[in-house]
Amino acid sequence: MPKLLLTGFEPFLEFTVNPTMKIVEELNGQTIGDFEVVGKIMTVDFNSSGQQLLTHIEENQPDAVISLGLAGGRYKITPERIAINFKDGVKDNQGNLPVDEPIQPDGEPGYLSTLPIRKMVDRLIEVGLPAEVSNTAGTYLCNNVMYEGLHYSHSHHPSIPSGFIHIPASHELAIQHGNIPSFSHDDLKKGIITCIEVLSEEVKNASEPLVPEEEVNR
Repeated sequence: MPKLLLTGFEPFLEFTVNPTMKIVEELNGQTIGDFEVVGKIMTVDFNSSGQQLLTHIEENQPDAVISLGLAGGRYKITPERIAINFKDGVKDNQGNLPVDEPIQPDGEPGYLSTLPIRKMVDRLIEVGLPAEVSNTAGTYLCNNVMYEGLHYSHSHHPSIPSGFIHIPASHELAIQHGNIPSFSHDDLKKGIITCIEVLSEEVKNASEPLVPEEEVNR
């Protein structure tokens, strides 16, 4: 059975819980579409998170990679379009504070997601979940992990879809932080399951052999 590597993050900054962590833990080992989900939790650490992702890829040899991150303040599920070759922003959980540092000195300025992000958004809206394509993953750990995954896949396995999805806060976080948009945990998980189903359909359709024209016309 094809494997999907699904990653989330530990809590960070003022967010004492991270809904991506709970989603990944609950979906780990499940079958969604044609994928067996392998769930892994990443540290919020500029110096190690990228290598953690690559280690998980090498150890599990997945057929697709989706990484998840919390975007506290966003009000829609947002598959990311692009990752850029910079790490910057506030301190991570280890106190690292990079400023305008390249993620990969020899890497491309940016990499586009190879997930079917538009189809994911369309399906999310169809099932009643607010969604849109995001054109920036920022420069914090989410962008860092997305870039590392795409850099690796372009260099080693260009046929493996890879990308990143940001999700809003959960109700649990909204109660803690006050005036931020939030989804229920069930809706956040439903959204990720929906995105995985779309990816499974795309991978399956891409792998099906074309029927010869003479057979179609019989």
